[in-house]
Amino acid sequence: MKLYMVRHGETDWNKARKIQGQVDIPLNEFGRHLAIETGKGLADIPFELCISSPLLRAVETAELILGGRNIPMITDERIEEMAFGVWEGKCCSKEGWDLPQEFCDFFEAPERYGAPEGGEDFYMVRERLEDFLSELYQKEDLKDKNILITTHGAALCGILNVIKDKPVSEYWGQGVHKNCAVTEVEVRDGAPVILSENYVYYKDEVKAW
Repeated sequence: MKLYMVRHGETDWNKARKIQGQVDIPLNEFGRHLAIETGKGLADIPFELCISSPLLRAVETAELILGGRNIPMITDERIEEMAFGVWEGKCCSKEGWDLPQEFCDFFEAPERYGAPEGGEDFYMVRERLEDFLSELYQKEDLKDKNILITTHGAALCGILNVIKDKPVSEYWGQGVHKNCAVTEVEVRDGAPVILSENYVYYKDEVKAW
């Protein structure tokens, strides 16, 4: 099984450094461009299945990458973005910061991060991602397939945290991936191996989160 895991393309909230969480924000034009360019880079991969977060920005990214190919797509809520509850829509840039000070733990000490009202902490997110991966690895009908997975920044870091078997304190790993960056994972006998991480197929300059 080969997994091609992609963070969705850029949205206006990404650009403004607003916390999206599970708010259903669409891609912007640049985000669509990044997805189309990524699709060109993956055009020779014979995908048999696409699994997407149900949020529009992830679904649209998948559709643009596949470029009209007749590939079945399913959505799975377990790979949705982390829920931020009452903090969704707030700005986390230095210039426009409008979050409580405890949000700093989000990046600096994820193991101490406390979920706001209506939100999730990292342990909750990791649990649902681990469940998703465990179920996927066991699907005999997919063991020789190429699968496109479109998800989100924090969710993708969580998937890699599970694959690398690292503690929540090391949740961020190499950091939040660029929009439409691709991570390739090969799964043999239920054991995942990362072949490449955070690779981009476009030439555009995209700032790291």
